[in-house]
Amino acid sequence: MKTFFRYILLLAILAKSSVVFSQASPVNTPKKDTVIQLYGVVMTADSLRAIPAASIVVANKGRGTLTNNDGVFSIAVLKGDKIIFSSVGFKEKSIVIPSNLTDNQYSVIQLLVNDTTFLPATIIKPKPSREQFERDFVSTKIPDDAYEIARQNTQENRLRALLATLPADGREAVNFQLRQQANKYYYAGQLPPMNIFNPAAWAQFIQAWKRGDYKNKNTN
Repeated sequence: MKTFFRYILLLAILAKSSVVFSQASPVNTPKKDTVIQLYGVVMTADSLRAIPAASIVVANKGRGTLTNNDGVFSIAVLKGDKIIFSSVGFKEKSIVIPSNLTDNQYSVIQLLVNDTTFLPATIIKPKPSREQFERDFVSTKIPDDAYEIARQNTQENRLRALLATLPADGREAVNFQLRQQANKYYYAGQLPPMNIFNPAAWAQFIQAWKRGDYKNKNTN
């Protein structure tokens, strides 16, 4: 009989402890899906015209989309996301997806206001005389275009100066080292040829002498 009562008491203690444990740490129930399909149209506020290629960006998420030619867009977002609408020539607008949505879709009609930029006033003054205008016009420095800059960069004297001053990069240094090793292994066990009897070497030496490659660069 005592054993039976002890068994009943043990079951009561275990049942009470399980109830207390379940109240202290409830089981995590799966949350409702927070993905929302945001769609709508972006239009001008004054004339209600569709704005094509307008940017719809999810703030701090690094993703977004563009409106089509009719200003319509569609993008998957989350509840509580901040959506930024922008387009060239219009002021930026932003909305926040409500967190208490019961549906998984949310539509908006976003109106953008024209962004007017006022430039500072420009005052045009004439030259004191025709002669002054002609002197200023002739002495005006016109910046070089891309073609002229490319032509100057490919001049022989400029390329020679760059070749003499710029250090060799990694690929050039490795190729030079490999050529040196190849020549060393090729003439291993024999005397290397003497370039003093090579007509091509003499021609290169004469051209370098005419160019002034052997002049002392420290002398003025």
